Amino acid sequence: MRILLALALLAATGPGGLVAAPPQRRRDGEGAVLGAPSLSVQPARVRPGDAFLVRARGLGAPPAGTVAGRPLRFFPVPGGYEAVAALTLETAPGTLAVRVTEATSAAPVRLSAELEVAEPHFPSKTLTVAPRFVEPSPEVRARVEEDRAAIARATDVPFVPPLFRGPFAWPRPPAFTGRYGDQRVYNGRLASQHYGLDFRGAPGDPVRAANDGVVVLRRDCEASGLTVIVHHGAGIFTSYFHLSRALVREGERVERGALLGAVGSSGRATGPHLHYSVRVGDLFVDPASLMRLDLGA
Repeated sequence: MRILLALALLAATGPGGLVAAPPQRRRDGEGAVLGAPSLSVQPARVRPGDAFLVRARGLGAPPAGTVAGRPLRFFPVPGGYEAVAALTLETAPGTLAVRVTEATSAAPVRLSAELEVAEPHFPSKTLTVAPRFVEPSPEVRARVEEDRAAIARATDVPFVPPLFRGPFAWPRPPAFTGRYGDQRVYNGRLASQHYGLDFRGAPGDPVRAANDGVVVLRRDCEASGLTVIVHHGAGIFTSYFHLSRALVREGERVERGALLGAVGSSGRATGPHLHYSVRVGDLFVDPASLMRLDLGA
């Protein structure tokens, strides 16, 4: 027995016979032991205009990071931090570096991952509309600017962690008449790209909240018609355009699947449908890309 004790003591001693201290384990702000630091991106392959999820694990303090020169805004989750990020429509195909740094009282932890950007292959769509839609009067342009200012005020809110507890859902059954990124040619002239999804629907069909959040805008706008915007936290907003009626008020808390209003053709619409858009930070992203993220998991 004495021999075994002596061997154990020798194994635990460092140079000069001093007892070696066990390695320091990293802990989060609540004292829980963290695993090895790691960084991952979900999904690892995206298109320009997509949203994606950046996961930093094993960090004891909020990290800072960038991708494509844009800052990442992290929120705490069990075991680390996450950020919902997005790419501009103009992002070139190729490989992007995602870099994150955790600054601590000791040496900072630096992590990196790669994100592959694929060719988007956005289609072109030709529409014939009344001339007033492509050449609005000065009065109409003034109302459009007022609407833009109202939307900017409504969405100018502090960054907060997610107000939702699970992934996003479709506001209507997924049957589409227009896709994100479609190039819009109005009356033979290229005018814009489409920054949302157009859902089929008859007047009065239900439109539901894509996730938990707070209504920050209900407004009858010149272009988007009767409009509802919901803030979901984590820098995410969803917008619902061309409604025939809205059943919520500003400041109201809604849950995923809650009835927001009904399909219509208000504003600049060629027929009844729901235009649904998603904003991450200051970028409108493909709503389908948000559906693929394991948010709240």
